[in-house]
Amino acid sequence: METILIVEDHEGLGEMLSQALTDAKYHVHWAKNGREAILEIQKKRIDLVLTDLKLPYKTGIDVLHAAKERHEAMPVIIMTAHGNFDIAVKAVKDGAYDFIAKPFEPDHLLLQIEKALEKHRLLRENLVLKETFSSQLGFPKIIGKSLKILNTLEQTQKVAQGKTTVLLVGESGTGKELFARAVHMLSPRKNGSLIAINCAAIPHDLLESELFGHERGAFTGAIAKKIGKFELADQGTIFLDEIGDMDLNLQSKLLRVLEENSLVRIGGTTRIPIDVRVVAATNRGLPKLIEQKKFREDLYYRLNVFPLAIPPLRDRTEDIPAIVEHFIDHYAREMGKEVKLLSKTALDHLMTHPWIGNIRELQNTIERATILCDSKEILPEHLVLRTEFNEPTSIKEIPLEGSLHDVSAAATRLVESKMIRKVLRKTEGNKSRAAEILQVSYKTLLTKIKDYAIEKPHLT
Repeated sequence: METILIVEDHEGLGEMLSQALTDAKYHVHWAKNGREAILEIQKKRIDLVLTDLKLPYKTGIDVLHAAKERHEAMPVIIMTAHGNFDIAVKAVKDGAYDFIAKPFEPDHLLLQIEKALEKHRLLRENLVLKETFSSQLGFPKIIGKSLKILNTLEQTQKVAQGKTTVLLVGESGTGKELFARAVHMLSPRKNGSLIAINCAAIPHDLLESELFGHERGAFTGAIAKKIGKFELADQGTIFLDEIGDMDLNLQSKLLRVLEENSLVRIGGTTRIPIDVRVVAATNRGLPKLIEQKKFREDLYYRLNVFPLAIPPLRDRTEDIPAIVEHFIDHYAREMGKEVKLLSKTALDHLMTHPWIGNIRELQNTIERATILCDSKEILPEHLVLRTEFNEPTSIKEIPLEGSLHDVSAAATRLVESKMIRKVLRKTEGNKSRAAEILQVSYKTLLTKIKDYAIEKPHLT
């Protein structure tokens, strides 16, 4: 049941609206002045606001601004008397869904409300890409309203319909696996298997067997036949995470499998046909690895048929409130707590944090805050943000050449390298402790140490 906040100081009209909306199966709150309405918006979950323009203490425009500050997508309908049309039109320009002139027919108002809520529902479906196997994922939703993430979602929906190979490019913690699952679940292959394998987490000498399988006796320890991930993904999708860490020799074998749509198990002689859609992901610059002779150019072009760039959280900060709301709701239910929202001051801290660990770091922050919070509202003191290791970087150190994306990437690499070195010095080279402080996974830290050539970080 959706909740509507009525803001009306006229007793008779307020009662009539409350009854009509209740009869229409909406949950109704009624505020009799602007100040009370703003408090309701700040404390409760509201799906739509229906407000008069002229109110005691605060105006309908103030209520509109409060609603948009709480949640930008919240629809607001302005009720206006004759003579206030200019103000009502300005309110629509400021973000109101629409206005309705008094007096009005209740049926007309109900129709307008339903249209506003339907638009809101469609928007939420665009912002939150749902997946069916939520039991396999802690957070099976891609949440966002920023232009960058919506554009990426639109591209995801389009490319999912075929068999085209997709390359997901983005920093660690941005949610590349969620997009890989989205590609699979939105495709005609959704009833097949989605098999994921992290190329950086498996030693090079074992990865070939994991991917392509082996026959009994193929090597020491091969006491039984093993079916590889590609065979398991037949008629489905295989997700090759951290593809940039794959050994060159194995890259050539992978290329042949992709070109011939068949494989031979280690120690075998029979070529096995497969029908697999490939989604690969990397947080490393593959063109740079090609220059360094660490990645095959022909494999890159085979994988990079349809690249999808996943933006880092610092480039989509407008999505932080919705993501935070999602995490709070999840952890509050998981922990059986009454935590409902984040204070404005706490949100301000989150909006200005650098989020080197992206969504994963934000998730960890909200989980800890929910544990520490004993009330309904998360306050700044409940947030554990690692900011003490940030240090200023001179603009002179950043190469101001090329595209804006190139300069941004160079600045990111420089800052991350400096921060990793500083934290490793503080932990005297203890990488596990450094990863904890930096709020990234141990694997991500190792990848960045390798990528930034930090060979002796605790001494540099």
